[in-house]
Parts: sequence; C-alpha cells; structure tokens
Amino acid sequence: MCSDLNLSYDQITKIYKKRWGVEEYHKSIKSNTGFAKSPTKTIKTQTNHYVLSIVAYVKLEWLKQRTNKNHFAMKAQIYLAAQKAAQTELAMLSKPRTAA
Repeated sequence: MCSDLNLSYDQITKIYKKRWGVEEYHKSIKSNTGFAKSPTKTIKTQTNHYVLSIVAYVKLEWLKQRTNKNHFAMKAQIYLAAQKAAQTELAMLSKPRTAA
C-alpha cells in the first residue's frame, strides 16, 4: 500500500521489499532473541540486554546464510534437539541403579 499515486509498480515493489526486511528484523529480534522479555531494571542491564540481543540476531543471520533456514526454523530445530536430549536424559535417570 502506498499513498504516492505517482509511483510506478516497480518503485512501490522496491520500497515494499525494503520495508519488509525491517519487519522481518523486528519480528525475529523480538521472537528469537528474547529482546521483548527483558527483566532488567537498570540502564546498564537494559543496555547489555539490548546489545546482546543484537549480537544474537547477527549470529542468527550468519547461521541463516550457512544453513539456508530462516530464524524460526533454526529455533524449532534447536528446541526439538533439546527436547530429545532431555527425554534421553530422563530415561537414563529413570532406569534402576544396579548394585556394584
């Protein structure tokens, strides 16, 4: 959607693509880096949380280039692997101990 009636379709599409990249950035940084869930109270801890969220986003972008997966797919893959590891560990802890 555009309010400038003098722009061509190609110009509008180019602007939209730029804006969409910003939307993807905001959604990913809020959802995948924990940016919106900061429990910090002081300026120093808030700044640290902000900077580390940006660092996490950069790391996700780097992994995105290496894996050809989007941020949400990588997060789901990591979460699934963690769940499997937890289930395996729970199974090991649930086995009865044998006397030596």
